[in-house]
Amino acid sequence: MSLPNCHDIRTRGHWTGAADQCTLTYDERFLRRKRLTTADGADFLVDLPQTTSLNQGDAFALSDGRLIEVVAADEDLLEITGPDLVRLAWHIGNRHMPCQIEAARLLIQRDHVIQDMLQKLGATLREVSEPFTPEGGAYGHGRTHSHAH
Repeated sequence: MSLPNCHDIRTRGHWTGAADQCTLTYDERFLRRKRLTTADGADFLVDLPQTTSLNQGDAFALSDGRLIEVVAADEDLLEITGPDLVRLAWHIGNRHMPCQIEAARLLIQRDHVIQDMLQKLGATLREVSEPFTPEGGAYGHGRTHSHAH
């Protein structure tokens, strides 16, 4: 028996009626072709025309008509606070690190080199575990690539 396929993504706010959910980390939400498993244990194949960055609340539109909601998984992150978040955000961005920007804090994936740099810049740091939904790339085109691409 062949797996249901997904060739199309429905963006958050443009669909209703999820049949199931699929919990993915930030890195796992950047995909083109991959076999995934829903919360209820059903497998499906994602086969998109191009690599796509998925967000919390998007949905996989399956060939059998079901919609599978994308849920951002809890991840090990570093919470950054301090009196000069704008300056700290600049240093993070200058190193091409994905960063979730909020009014009173920044969140990044844990990285001991960046952690050391931020401590030297006077940041207050705390390890947390929660969903990671960083800012998209320039001009609203989703993710940016690191220099390693």
